[in-house]
Amino acid sequence: MTTHTLPNVLVSTDWVADHLDDSNVRLLEAGGDTSEYEAGHIPRTSAGWGFADLQRTDNRDIPNKAQIESMLSQAGIAANNTVAIYGGLSNLVATMAFWVLKIYGHKDVRLLDGGRQKWLAENRPLTTVRPSLKTTIYVAQMPDFNLRADNDFIRDVIGRADYRLVDARPVNMYTGKDTAGATRGGHIPTAVNVPAEPIVNAEGQFQGWQTPTTNGDGTFKSIEELQALFSEKGVTREKSTVTYCVRGGLSTHMWFTLTQLLGYPNVREYDLSWAEWGKLAD
Repeated sequence: MTTHTLPNVLVSTDWVADHLDDSNVRLLEAGGDTSEYEAGHIPRTSAGWGFADLQRTDNRDIPNKAQIESMLSQAGIAANNTVAIYGGLSNLVATMAFWVLKIYGHKDVRLLDGGRQKWLAENRPLTTVRPSLKTTIYVAQMPDFNLRADNDFIRDVIGRADYRLVDARPVNMYTGKDTAGATRGGHIPTAVNVPAEPIVNAEGQFQGWQTPTTNGDGTFKSIEELQALFSEKGVTREKSTVTYCVRGGLSTHMWFTLTQLLGYPNVREYDLSWAEWGKLAD
């Protein structure tokens, strides 16, 4: 079985280990916050970003052009660098960072298959030392919002035969039993559910997500398994797709799978997701 369509997009832990001293490679860690980065990150990781860096708390929007330029410049990243992103939480925030960088036109972005989880499981080294990298002057491209959907766009495509809305939340959120903190529960009309499931410990405490697109070690399933997963729900290359979840983590992970691994040509991510839709009065 083949593992993925675009072999340069996913990188292995061996690849990362072999490129730690590559002057053209920059590593980025993206997690729920920066605490894991500060406690210990893969050597030579340029910066640690948290969810609030990618979905701003002041306006619940992605960084604007000036903000992403500042973030990348401070991390010592240039437009011609290969950027390999990884994180905890099943790489959910890492795939959101990948999506944001693609919106702003960074050409060579990759994802560590299995993320921080796999690196740690293999007893590979961590450090608390921040690399000494020269600040760059990063100039981003104008944002490509064809990769993004807002609620007006969603309203326009509900019920269209050429579109599939894909809900990445657990079944109990899709059915409305769990409102996930929103005013209302349920799902966007006509959306199909390709659900993730929460991982909890023996005490019932949330540990992370088991996404339907990945194996137990966090690596992505084979191309055949991924194709079967989505085709069973009527999500095919011939239809345009919009992904959503609660706040954009699970759904950008699904956006990554569809666009980067399966090569779907027209997929948008509704990053405000149910956190916005579930509160809209109309």
